[in-house]
Amino acid sequence: MITVLVHIQNQESIKMDVEEIPGPGDANLVGKNPRERTDKEVDWIEDGVTTILLPMWRITLIEVLPSPSEETEFPLPFRND
Repeated sequence: MITVLVHIQNQESIKMDVEEIPGPGDANLVGKNPRERTDKEVDWIEDGVTTILLPMWRITLIEVLPSPSEETEFPLPFRND
């Protein structure tokens, strides 16, 4: 699974897991385990929903987040002292 941060028009961005990155011809984005940036439940999604379908015309930007193993490979540009 690939974790992405999806920026939706007129909504807060949400994190979710996708099987593959959408291509230029895709009309929808299918995501599992939708959650807020802070990993809390999204309040506008009903309780118990585990998979959502978002139309691409509502999506402004999709950020691909690094997996936990990749996070340690790339040092951050600031110090955490």
